[in-house]
Amino acid sequence: MPDRSEAADDDFAGVLRAAIRARGLGLERIRDRLRAQGVTVSLATLSYWQSGRSRPERRDSLLAVALLESVLEVPAGTLSSSLGPPRRRGRWLSTVPSSEVAAYWPEPDPVEDAVSEVDIRWDERLTRISQYDHVYVGADGGELSYHSRQVLRAEADGPDRWVVIMHLDEHDRPLPAIRPLRHCHLGRVVSRPGDGLLVAELLFDRALRKGETVITEHELVNSPPYPPADNYERKFRLPVREYVLEISFEQTPLWCEQYAQLDDDAEQVRAVEPSSSVHGVALNFGPGRYGFRFQL
Repeated sequence: MPDRSEAADDDFAGVLRAAIRARGLGLERIRDRLRAQGVTVSLATLSYWQSGRSRPERRDSLLAVALLESVLEVPAGTLSSSLGPPRRRGRWLSTVPSSEVAAYWPEPDPVEDAVSEVDIRWDERLTRISQYDHVYVGADGGELSYHSRQVLRAEADGPDRWVVIMHLDEHDRPLPAIRPLRHCHLGRVVSRPGDGLLVAELLFDRALRKGETVITEHELVNSPPYPPADNYERKFRLPVREYVLEISFEQTPLWCEQYAQLDDDAEQVRAVEPSSSVHGVALNFGPGRYGFRFQL
């Protein structure tokens, strides 16, 4: 067992750093040993955990901690007992924990960390009436841009922003530029190129009163080298009345399928006739994820 005095303190990050140092394993080897036991934790997540930038809080992350104790050859409970109670994150007092916002992302911890730097206090006070995403894919298979329009209704006085979370699978590509188009302007923008993450506040023209609606439009524009596109999906933590996803291709794909998954239900997939433009419509959808996969 590592000497607890080697840690800067007794919190999870300090105990983890001491355990890693005592075991003498690099993060890549730790990741590979966890993967061999059926649990995937990214290098970025392990790095965030040991630096204290984020901490495991979701159920799958806590499972990884139990296996991490075995990999690092420390007594059971050494790491988990140092976590303490779940903590509030960020600089706001919110009824929406960032862990819930990140729930549908494959690597939630970097998302939680980025979201903690913006204000999501109004997220649950905005009903998603309508969401329309239009994605543009170039002839070489790169994602050029996407245009998004949303209709939101305030369920209390005060909502003044909408938070956008965008993730690129390829972390070696430049993050897109976000451009407000109608009835909104940029607030705080958090860029994490190493994680392929962009989080941005779209501020409304003014704060809404209860029952008021707002229509906002924005676009994300990529620059060369464009991120390769073989799928696009929207994640919904809260339900949406109507969701429309359209993808326009400069080159018709070889095959295409639409998929949807609600909460922990099985994924539903349907084949789509390849065309220069495909779209899907979901009504009263979410929480869950909805998207298309394709091959050019």
